[in-house]
Amino acid sequence: MISLKKLIESNQEELLRGTMHAYQAALGAMGNSGVQACPPLGTQLQLGLWNLQRQLADQPTPRIVQESEERVAAELLQWGARSAEYYRGKTEDFKEIMMIMAHTAEAVGGRDQRYSRQFTEFTARLHSLASMDDLTKIRDSLVSSANELQAGVNQMAQDGEAAVSQMRGQLRQYQAKLEEAERLASVDSLTGLQNRRRIEEVLELRVAQRREFSVVVFDLNAFKQVNDTYGHMAGDDVLKQFASELRAAFRTMDDVGRWGGDEFIVVLDCCLADARRHVERTRKWVFGEYTVRGEGPPRKLPVSAAVGVAAWQQGETIAEMFARADADMYKEKKAVGRSSTPA
Repeated sequence: MISLKKLIESNQEELLRGTMHAYQAALGAMGNSGVQACPPLGTQLQLGLWNLQRQLADQPTPRIVQESEERVAAELLQWGARSAEYYRGKTEDFKEIMMIMAHTAEAVGGRDQRYSRQFTEFTARLHSLASMDDLTKIRDSLVSSANELQAGVNQMAQDGEAAVSQMRGQLRQYQAKLEEAERLASVDSLTGLQNRRRIEEVLELRVAQRREFSVVVFDLNAFKQVNDTYGHMAGDDVLKQFASELRAAFRTMDDVGRWGGDEFIVVLDCCLADARRHVERTRKWVFGEYTVRGEGPPRKLPVSAAVGVAAWQQGETIAEMFARADADMYKEKKAVGRSSTPA
């Protein structure tokens, strides 16, 4: 009889394969659960776990498996923290919506109570007709009461439509406010470009879809000297003007964002050669002399940036692609040097 140990050893490869399939399926289930639990943030968790699934399918080495355990824990912790923060914020949203509904219900209740009194009085008048003997007076009273009843019903219908219309208007305003809040969460407050969070989402989506794309990073030259020499108001003005010029230099389909500080990024759906052609056009259109306003009188300053370009390669992480773009940018930064001082 074959021992259990020998059986396991003889089927070790098959068992390992089955275990890996089960692990990958568990990762997929975790991602789907994250989407169901918190749709706005679950997609990011799902993408992270999906990348792990793909990596495990390509290279299921012991080191990769061990690293995946740490990454899964990190992804879940990050998703949990963000989801908790998201729902804390949504609690106030739900409260405001409930207040709108409560005010509407109160108004409708008050209206119904008012008309209830009118119908009670109307019913009482009809009862009083039973004791009248003059048919002419009875007829006139009935006609008057019928007209009054019709007017009350019409007014009640109009009030109901007005109350519903008012509630719809309030909810539309609140929905617009929520949409604006969502938009602002993706926008850099100083420059109006997409912020780092939004750009990261854009990059993750392209990687998940395995689309061809390139990134262009811009690091402003001598920006620290602008702040040190002319003040932070002048520095902010440079950032805002550069951002505006950069946005105008690219197509509406291109994602243009502020990566942080004096660094900007553009995500292009094109190959490396096309991206470099875009960069050369940007050097001509965006770089140059800017009129900057700060604490003192307006002054003209030369504004340029070191540029790095990289195209995403299949199977590459976003961090690896950025490392290549940064290396390309720092090569140019080193060649230009940081010795130039703004005039």
